[in-house]
Formats: sequence, C-alpha cells, structure tokens
Amino acid sequence: MAILKSKIKTDSSNFKANTIEMGKQIDILKDLLRKSRIEGTDASIKKARERKKFLARERIELLIDRDSPFLELSPLAGLNHNSGFGIGGTNVCGIGFVEQRLCLIQSNVGTRKGGSVDYATSLKGLRAAQIAKENKLPTINLVESGGVNLNDQDKIFNNAGATFREITKRSKLGLSTISLVFGNATAGGAYVPGMSDYTVFQKNKAKVFLAGPPLVKMATTEVSTEEELGGAEMHSSISGVSDYLAEDEFDAFRIAREIIKYLPQQNPSLIPKKVLSPRYSVEELNGIIPANPKISFDVRELLTRVIDDSDFAEFKKEYGKTMVTGWCKIHGYPIGIIANNGVIFSEAANKACQFIQLANRNNTPILFIHNTTGFIVGKKYEEGGIIKNGAKLINVVSNSEVPHLSLMIGSSFGAGNYAMNGRSYNPRFLFSYPNSKLGVMGSEQLAGVMEIIKNNAAKKKGVKLDKSKMDQEKRALIEMMSKKQTAWHSSSEMWDDGVIEPSETRNYLGFCLAVIHNQKIKGTGSFGVFRM
Repeated sequence: MAILKSKIKTDSSNFKANTIEMGKQIDILKDLLRKSRIEGTDASIKKARERKKFLARERIELLIDRDSPFLELSPLAGLNHNSGFGIGGTNVCGIGFVEQRLCLIQSNVGTRKGGSVDYATSLKGLRAAQIAKENKLPTINLVESGGVNLNDQDKIFNNAGATFREITKRSKLGLSTISLVFGNATAGGAYVPGMSDYTVFQKNKAKVFLAGPPLVKMATTEVSTEEELGGAEMHSSISGVSDYLAEDEFDAFRIAREIIKYLPQQNPSLIPKKVLSPRYSVEELNGIIPANPKISFDVRELLTRVIDDSDFAEFKKEYGKTMVTGWCKIHGYPIGIIANNGVIFSEAANKACQFIQLANRNNTPILFIHNTTGFIVGKKYEEGGIIKNGAKLINVVSNSEVPHLSLMIGSSFGAGNYAMNGRSYNPRFLFSYPNSKLGVMGSEQLAGVMEIIKNNAAKKKGVKLDKSKMDQEKRALIEMMSKKQTAWHSSSEMWDDGVIEPSETRNYLGFCLAVIHNQKIKGTGSFGVFRM
C-alpha cells in the first residue's frame, strides 16, 4: 500500500482563511443553483398546478428509482446570456437510474416560456446527446416544449437540427430514445417524439403538431381543434406517432419503466464489491484550496481526501515533479490520475505522455486535475524543446481512447488547458470548483502584454502615450478579462458540466465512473507522429 499522508494543519491561519474564502464562493454557487431551480413565475407554476401537471424536476423524481441519485448536468448554462430564459435554460438534464439502469434524462421546463428552446437549452441538448452516445446510455425525454425561441433562431437552428440527427444516430447504435409527452410539443418540439424509438402520449394533455390551429388556418384556411390536429388519441389511433396512450402522468412513468426493463441489458465491466473511504475528511478541501490562485499547494493533499483509503501508487514521483501521476481507486473503480503541481516543464510533459500510454495499455480511465498557468517559457526552455514536448502531450491526450474526466481546481491557462484535456479535447465529464480560472493567460499578464505591445507600437511611430489613459484602459481590461475567466462564465458557456463544491468531488467522480464503466473500456496503442 502507498498511503498518502496529509501535512496540512487544519488549525493554521492559512487553512482558516482558505475556508472562509471558499465558503464565500460556495455561497454564490448555492444562490445561483437555487435560482436555476425556480421553474418559472408564480403565475405559470400556479397554472400548471391547476391543470394537475408536475414540474420538470418533480417528473424526474417520479421517473427515477426511489432513493437513487440523480447527477444534474449544466445547471448554470446560459447564466450570463442576456436573451435567455433563465439560468439553466428550459430543460433539466442529467443521469439517473430507471429500473436500475443508467439513463440520460431531459425534462422540459414547461413553466418557463412554455418550454421553448433558448440558445443555452440548445447547447444542453447537444451536450446531452454527446454524453448519451459516448457512454452508451438510453435517453428519456420528458416533453413539454413550444419549440425554438424564434428570436434566437439564427443561433439555434443548426443546433436543433443536430439534436434530431443525433437521436437517429443513437438509434442506429441501439441506444433507444423514449419520449413521454405531457403537453404541447410544437414545431421543432414535435420532432423530438417524432424521431424517438418509443413515444408515450398523455391522454387529453399531449398536443403534438408541426403547426398549431392558427398557423394551419393562415396557411391553408383549414379549421381544426388542437385535439383534432395533434391530440394524444388521434396520434395513438390514426397517425401512429404515439406508441402508448397514458391515462395520466403516473401511467406514463409506469410505461417508461416497462420499456426500459425490456431494453438490452447494460454490461458494466466492473461493479465494486468493497469501497474504502479516504483517511482524511473531504470536507477539509475547502481549507486546502488556496484562496489566492497564485499560491501553489501540493495536489496530493486533495488526493488524500478523494481517493479510496488515501491509497495512491505514484508513478515517477522523483521526475517531472510539477506533474503528479499515479494509480488509485475512487468508489471502487480503478483510475489513473494526472494532476498539476504547478507550471508544466518538459520533464512533466514527458512523464504524463508515458503515463497516458500505460493507461491505454491497461484499459484504465484517466482523471486530469487542472491547476497550472501553462507550459514554462524562456530561452533555456525553448532550447530544451518545450514546444515539441508540449506537442507530444497534446498528441497523446488527443489520441488516447480510454475515457477521460477533467476537474478544474485552480488555474488552467493557455496550452496547459489543452494538454490537460480541457473542454476542446472532449473529456467524458468536466467539472469546475467555484474558484477556478480559465483562459489564454491570467488577466493581469494579458493586460501587461497588451500594454507592452501598445508601448512598442507607439515608439515605432514616435507617438507619446497618455499614461493615465493607459492605466485606466489596463484596469478596465483586467476587470473584463477577470470576469470572463471565472468558473461562472465557463459554466454559462457550457465549457464544463457544472460547478461543484469541493466537498462533493468524490461523489461526482464516483457517479461519473459508474457511468463510464457502463461499457467495456479499451485503450489504444496507436498515436500520432511524435517530434523527437
């Protein structure tokens, strides 16, 4: 056994200061999550209650197995979008157990703008499709949607088309989509059940049509009621768009569970038999993560509080020390860890390359833990081949075929983000701590570089710059870039799958590993050309 031992003193002033600062960030997170769970105005919710309708999250609770967990994804999508319909858009998306099988679940928030799809919601739909396909999960859609928000159609049109395409692509792979329709599903909203493998329509409530009665009358002069045009009974008995006619919402959930029960069995490659908790409290992470991202800390302190039994078989410990690599288990699932302990040197990059090759040879998933300002710079390091060594790492990360997870715990700047399997490198799941920062470089460094460029340009032209104006512009640039580097901005733009509390790290990783092990894991021995 290789038990990690913590060196942190929980009664130190640094620990207390970090705990206070992280607590402030967590308070912000909790407030944002609370707002994201408000599913419309008081009036719209009251109207739903009067019609005996359940809300989006209530439907998920009634669908999934009793007392089972639900991993909500992208709850802060669209947080900073001025034209959106609220934090999280108009669907609740996540993974849960139905009949003891993992399912990707999307539930339209019908009490927000009738469930119409804004830009953030269209992005959530695409991300959900990717997760379902990569992890071989069936999809259950709880449908009540007015289709695309027409004011945002220029941004949504192609995303919606891709969502429909992906439903059929998953169907070809044997990954079923089941749609339960509880209300209006108009225009693009009608194609969701229309493209699904199985459809369940609620009697007297489901209304599914490409165009409602007013538009039909305007286009064709034909007069018809909503029930005649797209009612559940018509689609069940005449058009065939509906496969099952449910008496009420409870009956629809019963039918969905019945369908899931008879789908092909999932084949997890590993089911943990015995799980050992870490030897240190995960709650202590709030005091371990530095309040100031410029202050370094030993990432092993995080590992001791997340991995099973704090047991870590470290690889190449004495070499490339700004990268920590090794093997461990989380909730009984084996995983390889690649974690930053500062700036990335050539030795650290080469170590990570070798480790990723080994993980692929061993068919073991990898967790990347981000806390770096990027690759080292300077004449000595350029001569030492930092570019080619960094490129080798990006090559291996790009071509690795074992599942990847990413966790942002601090800074993740420049090509260091790419080499550590940032969003553009398609990790299966990526989560952020509230304090994390993401960008090309730190805001102060960026503003400093821009200042140097302006000064050099002015010297060449023989122009004298106004120093006070330059200082003002520099401060404004730092403020603007600082906001765009926050976890809140990243989550708003869906560059992660959610911002999480550090104390929840082990739970999130364990759930994601259960999803990943839903299928057999197989690595590769084939990579691109390495510049030696």
